[in-house]
Amino acid sequence: MCGIAGWVDFCENLYTKDKIMSKMSDTLKERGPDAEGAFKSNEAFLVHRRLIVVDPENGKQPMERSSPYSKYIIVYNGELYNTEKIRKKLLHAGYSFSGHSDTEVLLLSYVEWGEKCLDELNGIYAFAVWNDTEKTLFLARDRMGVKPLFFFEYENGLIFGSQIKTILAHPYAKPEIDENGIAEIMLLGPAKIPGSGVFKGIHELEQGECAFFDKNGLKRRKYWSLSPKPHTDNLEQTIEKTRFLVCDSISRQLVSDVPLCTFLSGGLDSSIISYVAAKEYEKEGKKLSTYSIDYKGNEIYFKANSFQPDADAPWAKLMSEFINSDHKNVIIDTPELIQALYDATKARDLPGMADVDSSLLLFCKEIKKTFTVGVSGECADEIFGGYPWYHNKDILYGEGFPWSRSTSQRADLLRQDILKNITPFEFVNSHYKKTVSETLANDFDSPLEKRMKEMFMLNVKWFMQTLLDRKDRMSMANGLEVRVPFCDHELAEYVFNIPWEIKALEGREKGLLRRCFKDILPDGIVFRKKNPYPKTFNPMYLKITKGILTEIYNNKDSRLFEILSREKVKSLIDCDAKSFGEPWFGQLMREAQIFAYLIQLEFWLRMFDVKIQQ
Repeated sequence: MCGIAGWVDFCENLYTKDKIMSKMSDTLKERGPDAEGAFKSNEAFLVHRRLIVVDPENGKQPMERSSPYSKYIIVYNGELYNTEKIRKKLLHAGYSFSGHSDTEVLLLSYVEWGEKCLDELNGIYAFAVWNDTEKTLFLARDRMGVKPLFFFEYENGLIFGSQIKTILAHPYAKPEIDENGIAEIMLLGPAKIPGSGVFKGIHELEQGECAFFDKNGLKRRKYWSLSPKPHTDNLEQTIEKTRFLVCDSISRQLVSDVPLCTFLSGGLDSSIISYVAAKEYEKEGKKLSTYSIDYKGNEIYFKANSFQPDADAPWAKLMSEFINSDHKNVIIDTPELIQALYDATKARDLPGMADVDSSLLLFCKEIKKTFTVGVSGECADEIFGGYPWYHNKDILYGEGFPWSRSTSQRADLLRQDILKNITPFEFVNSHYKKTVSETLANDFDSPLEKRMKEMFMLNVKWFMQTLLDRKDRMSMANGLEVRVPFCDHELAEYVFNIPWEIKALEGREKGLLRRCFKDILPDGIVFRKKNPYPKTFNPMYLKITKGILTEIYNNKDSRLFEILSREKVKSLIDCDAKSFGEPWFGQLMREAQIFAYLIQLEFWLRMFDVKIQQ
């Protein structure tokens, strides 16, 4: 895993632009702390920061290779999980290799097949290939959108990078937002619109998208999307194939030349990953290391409810003992959780998921002390139907994003002069309807099946993308690579078309996935009710965040009130928790997290010195 950046300009000589590119490269040093490199010519300047995971010596970037007709240079962030399969095809085609890095395989696959190389790839990636002979740039992002790739186009030129801050380190890109950016942050945040970089002029390649840039400008296209197909397997065949696809994805993602661990909460998804990983390690005579997260005081303050019925710690312990892993429980205290809100904002480049972000940042920081690679259970809920909104008919068939029913409360905080240029419900619903309208279904699908496909796409394009952004930014800010086996595109393609009655076997969330590992994992793990990502129950967290937001309210120079109404924020601070309204994002962003989000927003406006245009 790494950080990449580049600049292509057909009118300006870039060979002398070391100072600018050095600044862009500096923004990526946490993503790639182990090595750096650059390629420059008159028209193109590419930089790379490397986190070494595979083949330290022969995976150096930028990497150059030539064909009889062209010279190619690649910068690449990611991991291929079918490297050896592609390597064999290329060997058969007459290519030779200097090492075993996936970077070399990826570059030579582009040399051989051009942009059709994307059809061969299984993995998570964002990469750029500069053809120094033809003076063209090719950009691509993985099918599920695990790895980021932002860009800024201007007349005769293009700037790209792994992070928003990387683009903003270039003098051509300015930290400016207009009413659409404000609406995105306040009405949709911490989600963002697919393809958006929030700042004016900054965009992101969408999942499964590639682009071609030359003197005629930028041309983008979707090279992959989920498509409807008849599901012809019976129940037993579906269980067997699903189990195979899950285990195969996990096994392929355990390849590493550096230490690897798994995240283990004691929930179904992380337990499956840890079990498969432990079995693979046993074959090699090794013992798996697992990590879980908890909060100081939760043993005192935790209160079970229908949404979060029990704590993770006993289940993580049970599973660790079952697989005989070397387990560590990372305990986070309230003061450091709050302080990390600021570092989490720096890592994400935007206001984020409050303590859901900052806790992961601290968790990854602790893991990085021993490990360079982690494997996590993200994305199972999106593709297997684990969230409450898949199962609550009122929410399932309601209008709008099912995880965010708070548009009215959010909009109420905006200044009146800003609201004049924004129609909140129309803004939110237009993006919801766009995703729904782009969802394809089989002609023979029932209304329920069609709706479930829409829900699948809403989750994959929006909710899952927010969590993947969080995972990438918080982990890579610590130089930790985190892999997500449930995000395998072959698994997603298969599960997308499984009928809902099979996916929700026995009326349970992730019923199919549970059946796949029944009699393999302990019954308590298999049938444990879904729990969300753990959060602190310490009342000090709410008290402190409210206090910080009150200080922001009392500060006449606060940037927050360039966007929000000071009076409405005061009303929010004074609001009784019982009448606080809907959570802002899923069930995790409630009162304390909303306060924290606004704290992050104030910090973000100052950090980038954001200019607001109306």
